[in-house]
Amino acid sequence: MVQFDLSLPELEAYRPTREEPADFEEFWLRTLTEQDAAHPLEATFERVDTGLSEVITEDVTYTGFGGQPIKAWLHRPARGTGPLPTVVTYIGYGGGRGLSHEHVLHAVAGRAHLVMDNRGQGSGHEIGSTGDAGSTGAHAAGFLTSGIDSPETYFYRRIFTDAERAVRVARGHAHVDPSDVMVSGGSQGGALSLAAAALTELRDGLGHPPLRAAIVDVPFLAHVRRASVLTDAHPYAELIQYFHTHRDLVEQAFGTLSYFDGVNLAARITVPGLFSVGLMDQICPPSTVYATYNHYAGEKEMVVYPYNGHENGGPFQDAEHLRFAAERLRSA
Repeated sequence: MVQFDLSLPELEAYRPTREEPADFEEFWLRTLTEQDAAHPLEATFERVDTGLSEVITEDVTYTGFGGQPIKAWLHRPARGTGPLPTVVTYIGYGGGRGLSHEHVLHAVAGRAHLVMDNRGQGSGHEIGSTGDAGSTGAHAAGFLTSGIDSPETYFYRRIFTDAERAVRVARGHAHVDPSDVMVSGGSQGGALSLAAAALTELRDGLGHPPLRAAIVDVPFLAHVRRASVLTDAHPYAELIQYFHTHRDLVEQAFGTLSYFDGVNLAARITVPGLFSVGLMDQICPPSTVYATYNHYAGEKEMVVYPYNGHENGGPFQDAEHLRFAAERLRSA
C-alpha cells in the first residue's frame, strides 16, 4: 500500500465543482417533514446490565424512517449529575451498534453517548439489531446501489433520516443537555455524521437548535463520481459492478447519489468540524475526503496520517476525538 492519489499540497487545494440538484434542500426538508407527519418520533430507554459499574447503559428504540424501529445504545457516566454534554456516534459500513459494553469511551470521559444502529447492517463487523424494510430493486450485493433508481427509494434516504432523528432522540433524554450535542463517525459513519449535521441545520428554521460540532473521519459516500474511477475497493466496488451491468443507468444513478454526496452536505454545515484522512486509504481515497473538507462551510481542522489507510489514526484519532469534544462541548 502506497500513496496513490494527489500530493498533499494538491489535496489541500482540491475543491472540485459540486454536482448538486437544484431541489437538494427541498428534497431533504420534504423528506423530514413528511416523515414527521406520518411517523412521529417516539423513543424508549430501557436500562441494561453491562457489568460496568461506572457506566449506565440504556437500550434505545426509536421511530426511524417509515416508522421502522431503530436501535441504539445510550451510555452515560454512573456518577454524572445534571444535563450532560453528549456525543451521537454513527457506525461504519456493514457494522452495527455492537454489544452493550462497547463504545463507552465518551461515557468514561463524563459525557452521554448515543450510538445508532445501522438499519439492515450489523453483520460485517460490529453486531447490529435493526432490519430494513425499505424497497431495493435491482442492485449489486450490498447497500450502495440499493434503491439507486431514485432518491426517493435509495437506501441512504432511510438511514440519513434515521441519523437526523438520532440527534433528536439524544436531545430528548432526561440526562442530556439538548444545546450541547455533537455528532461523530468514520467512513459510512462519517457520511452519517455529515448528514445528521447538515439536516439538523436545515431544520433550524423549524425551531431546532444547532449542533455544537461534528467529527468526520475518512468519510464514505463523498465525491462519489471520482471515487468510482479511482478505487475498486469495497464498498465502491458495488457501484462499479452495478455500472458494469447497467451501462445505461450511469447518469441516472449519479443523479440519485448527488442528493447524498458528502460534498453537498458539507457545504451546508457551519458548526466546527474535525476531519481525518489516511493518505494511503484505498477505500475512501484522500481526494474524496479533501473535496468534502474543502467544501465544509464551518471552522474546521484536518488530522493527516501519511502512512495509514482507511484505519487512519485508530487510537491516536480516538485521542483527537476526546480533545475536540472537550474543546467544543460547553459542559465537558
